[in-house]
Amino acid sequence: MLCRIDGVNNYIAFSDSITMWREARLLQKPKYPWEFIQMGNSGSPIETRDGWLVITHAVGPMREYVLGAALYDLDEPEKEIGRLKQPLLIPNKEEREGYVPNVVYSCGSIIHNGDLIIPYAMSDYSSTYAIVDLEELLRTLKESS
Repeated sequence: MLCRIDGVNNYIAFSDSITMWREARLLQKPKYPWEFIQMGNSGSPIETRDGWLVITHAVGPMREYVLGAALYDLDEPEKEIGRLKQPLLIPNKEEREGYVPNVVYSCGSIIHNGDLIIPYAMSDYSSTYAIVDLEELLRTLKESS
């Protein structure tokens, strides 16, 4: 399970019981300026042939919420293969204004016909989705290490 127990970093927890989670280890901490305030996972990890794809949300110093991505080893899920150096998705001009401004946020993604489909909320006033070429994203993540 992925969790953010300290409000800033991503942790990974392991358990033999779905109702009891006693141990969590640091998985990911802010690395780039757009992640410096806090980060968290945006839904469950997605199993791909190249590793566990984790879509993240992050907050930078200008309080802009963005989405990022990281790839982890299938057999050793604590081992990072790569992480995007730039956000995957940032609020555009039309998405910046709303109840909570300057925010894009997702709670999960799916793979469909070779694309990553990311439903996301915009500034807490409406929702939409993004389509990302999965192979291109995986290639970029593997090259980013």
